[in-house]
Amino acid sequence: MEKNNVNNSELKALQIPLEYNYIAAFLTFACNLKCSYCINHYEQGVIKRPMMTGKEWVQGLNRINSRDDLPVTLQGGEPSLHPDFIYILNNLKPELNIDILTNLKFDIEDFIKNVDPKRIKRKSPYASIRVSYHPETMDLNETVAKVLKMLDAHFSIGIWSVMHPAYEKVIEEAKDKCLKLGIDFRAKEFLGEYQGKLYGCYKYEGSCLKQFRKKVQCKTSEFLMDSQGNVFRCHSDLYSGASPVGYILDHQFLIEDKFRECINFGYCNPCDVKVKTNRFQQYGYTSVEIK
Repeated sequence: MEKNNVNNSELKALQIPLEYNYIAAFLTFACNLKCSYCINHYEQGVIKRPMMTGKEWVQGLNRINSRDDLPVTLQGGEPSLHPDFIYILNNLKPELNIDILTNLKFDIEDFIKNVDPKRIKRKSPYASIRVSYHPETMDLNETVAKVLKMLDAHFSIGIWSVMHPAYEKVIEEAKDKCLKLGIDFRAKEFLGEYQGKLYGCYKYEGSCLKQFRKKVQCKTSEFLMDSQGNVFRCHSDLYSGASPVGYILDHQFLIEDKFRECINFGYCNPCDVKVKTNRFQQYGYTSVEIK
């Protein structure tokens, strides 16, 4: 695995604020599945946006000074669809921990051959590679077989599933099967509407009902980058491509931990306003603070 080092000495380091809980790099919005309830399509249809090259991602992400307990999470869409996916994994600086959100619909033999499992493993209450299992579009036996093979290769990997109301029984059965096989399987709360009912526990009343718009002050605790390297204050802006607050390769860009004016309260993305667990699996965290 020959590494092609990128010189990013001319870019200022980016210090992640202590209050931040999540760093997300959406390498691509492309996906090889078409789940009807995909949260990426909450505001709109399929997102089609250009991608930075692997070298650009490495250059941008290597600016980040984070902490051992706060990794960069590579996600999408499906991050493995980025043509330089493995290059990015192998060229991020060693002190920057990596997590991956994936549907595992890639060649795991090639992945095992070219990626050191020690590079994607850290002290954490959950696996560093989190496989999204969607019974609507995925075969459980195929997914389980791949996960077991990666566990045998010493990767930190587990399965997570969205507890969609239409698939609760199937997901509970999948969880039981996986736990018996020694696979960590966890369920996440379904967010959004299904059959006229809004699912999810939200901190701010009316924030995602799409019944009104209100001007507020909002502050994030997440560092969110889209496939072009633009930085956004929330998932709603990220998915719509609206109002980026910076660009990861901009020499002048610095992370500002501050409240920003927003005129779209009422049309928030559920990911930003739901009450959930933080990176330590402690319940009660919400991605944004609104006043």
